Amino acid sequence: MKRKEYSAGMVKLSFWFAEFRKVIELLSSGKTLPEIKQMNVQENIFSAPTQARAIQIFNTVSTRVKGLDTSSYAVFAKSDISTQKFIALIAVMQTDSLFFDFVYEVYREKLILGIDELADSDVGIFFKNKQLQSEKVAKWTDYTLKRLGTCYKTMLMEAGLIDQGTGTRKILKPILDKALEECLKVNGMETTLRALTGVR
Repeated sequence: MKRKEYSAGMVKLSFWFAEFRKVIELLSSGKTLPEIKQMNVQENIFSAPTQARAIQIFNTVSTRVKGLDTSSYAVFAKSDISTQKFIALIAVMQTDSLFFDFVYEVYREKLILGIDELADSDVGIFFKNKQLQSEKVAKWTDYTLKRLGTCYKTMLMEAGLIDQGTGTRKILKPILDKALEECLKVNGMETTLRALTGVR
């Protein structure tokens, strides 16, 4: 994974699973990303409320899709919905280094320790540590960090890794499909695999 500079941009983004699935389906049917981009503008394929939102969705989802090796598209097509959601989450992790670190340092650690709850304090501690490590994160306001934490929990919830609710959330340990595990290993993504499965 190519590490990117830490960003709080995710506060403006969603999981966009249906949109992610649509782009992969269109790519698998032979369309190119420029063609899908044009379809999005002409046909509003994501049913976005405004053209600006449609463009934002396409830009975000296409970046996530490009973060995956093309071999994962075939795995995605053959998978059940829960595995497809894991792949969508992996794509988010590939394109956002801070979120990747959150999954690796907080979620994975919980699985390793056998703790099945994710508390707001866990999120707070993660950001406090990052503020000590990164001058950029140190400059972010408490409001930004709170919104980002909410966003991270929503991503995990929509991917099926934590349950719905507020405050402390129950962690749902994923059972990864063998084809997806193999795909991650072949593409040198063992760290991502460890992040999701809680392996040291």
